[in-house]
Amino acid sequence: MSRPWLLIIFLLLAVWQLWPDRLSSSYSVDLATLVDPVRVAPIKLSKPPRQRNIDRAEPLRLGDLEIQLRAEFRLAARVLSRRDYSRGRWGDLIPLDLALGWGPMSDPVNLAAIDIRQSGRFYSWRVERFPIPRSAIEQSSANIHIIVGRPELLERLDQIEQGDTLRLGGYLVDVDYDDGTYWRTSMTRSDTGGGACELFLVTDMTMI
Repeated sequence: MSRPWLLIIFLLLAVWQLWPDRLSSSYSVDLATLVDPVRVAPIKLSKPPRQRNIDRAEPLRLGDLEIQLRAEFRLAARVLSRRDYSRGRWGDLIPLDLALGWGPMSDPVNLAAIDIRQSGRFYSWRVERFPIPRSAIEQSSANIHIIVGRPELLERLDQIEQGDTLRLGGYLVDVDYDDGTYWRTSMTRSDTGGGACELFLVTDMTMI
């Protein structure tokens, strides 16, 4: 075997060893120094998320973007679906979407009758017959965009699977890049469609 092929094989092996885990966030280490962790309270799956709005807070400056804290946010929920992202700056900042359900949308009996999917940063559902009212589905579930706020959470979030139950704590945030690109969080659980997803900077997590 010629030396150029040996060099190529060596380089491929080196890249394989250095390849990051499925979840990675180039901002996680820096964010840990900028935000205080919102510890997870003992919220029950039957209860809706808890939100405390933040009226005035200085935006967090991080490279070419600013993160505005909008509210402290805590919830206990069942994982209805997950989808990972790794491309582009949005994939770096928001590597994971979790479709989460609480209250009636955390009940496996109800979920057995609901077809749940994620695509293109959206969460969708379909039923042949409603096991619970439409409003209960819409107001007791959400597609949540996850920003990893602390590096030690990366491995734990990477292990989450559909059907798991967990508690999350952190902040709802807005993001603005210097070039004018932005992403806004939903501030209510009653909205649907475009703009209805929460942008969640997670600082604490426990499995239930």
